[in-house]
Amino acid sequence: MFKKIAKKAKQLGQKAKNFVKAKIQKIKTTIKTAEMIMKCQAHRTLAGTKAEAYVDTGVKILIAVVIGALLLGLLYALFNNTIMPSVKTKVEGLFNYNGT
Repeated sequence: MFKKIAKKAKQLGQKAKNFVKAKIQKIKTTIKTAEMIMKCQAHRTLAGTKAEAYVDTGVKILIAVVIGALLLGLLYALFNNTIMPSVKTKVEGLFNYNGT
């Protein structure tokens, strides 16, 4: 009688073990499927080329042109009003040397 009970308990334990293994395998499969879906979505999102990149590039070029024009204007004003007159007076001073 005890052998039958032990055998029955062992069978029930094996069934429970197999049931749990099947559930765990199903959960693993579900997780792997969700992971693959998320990877595909991430790749699709990162590979997407929309017009936003073109607009950003255009704005960057426009900013660079404006800053370049400002720098050139500043340098032109600096050379015309400050540097060149002082160079001119020094050169004229060198050529007007009397030798005394």
